Amino acid sequence: MPSGLTIEKLKTKHESILRNHLIGKCFFLIKYIEQWGTGTNRIIKNCLKHGLPEPIFEETNSSFILTFRKYKITEEILKQLNERQRKAIEYLIKHKKITNKEYQKLCPDVSRKTLIRDLRDLIKKQLIIMEGKKGGVYYKMC
Repeated sequence: MPSGLTIEKLKTKHESILRNHLIGKCFFLIKYIEQWGTGTNRIIKNCLKHGLPEPIFEETNSSFILTFRKYKITEEILKQLNERQRKAIEYLIKHKKITNKEYQKLCPDVSRKTLIRDLRDLIKKQLIIMEGKKGGVYYKMC
């Protein structure tokens, strides 16, 4: 990133620092861009508008990386969950769905009733949804 520009500054109103003024001016004249310095804020706004978490901006030695996340799970939400629920979310992200039986295998020393309460709590928090019918019930991410 240009000198003086940080990832935190990208998330606020900031001055745009063009690397190539000729290319920037050409894009502006052909209306490919509306103005300089608003793209990152519009990206964040649109993600939140569609119920997605704020994207992750990262800078490496040679690259700028923007990561869009599919799920609403953020670090702040994970902190509000108990250890069993975090295990369920990790399992769901990896396997796309989880059954009561699979959840019981993840947490073998916990009663079935407690695990059902955990899943209901995740549904109430709108992090997962229940699908299927009796005998074939499973849970997946919202």
